[in-house]
Amino acid sequence: MRATEGDRLVQHGRVVGQHDKVGEIVEVLGRDGDPPYRVRFEDGHEGICSPGPDTEIRHREVVTRH
Repeated sequence: MRATEGDRLVQHGRVVGQHDKVGEIVEVLGRDGDPPYRVRFEDGHEGICSPGPDTEIRHREVVTRH
């Protein structure tokens, strides 16, 4: 799993009725985009995450101008 600053980290709910937890990766602490990541979640909470199998990285779209 590799990420860059600005990507979204989505932790999927583990039980029925539990919502996904979404945050923005604000710092990559591992080498070459590897975990751990400092993540700021939508509720303002910030923490260090080493994502497990219930997590996905949604890469931000890069807009290029010509």
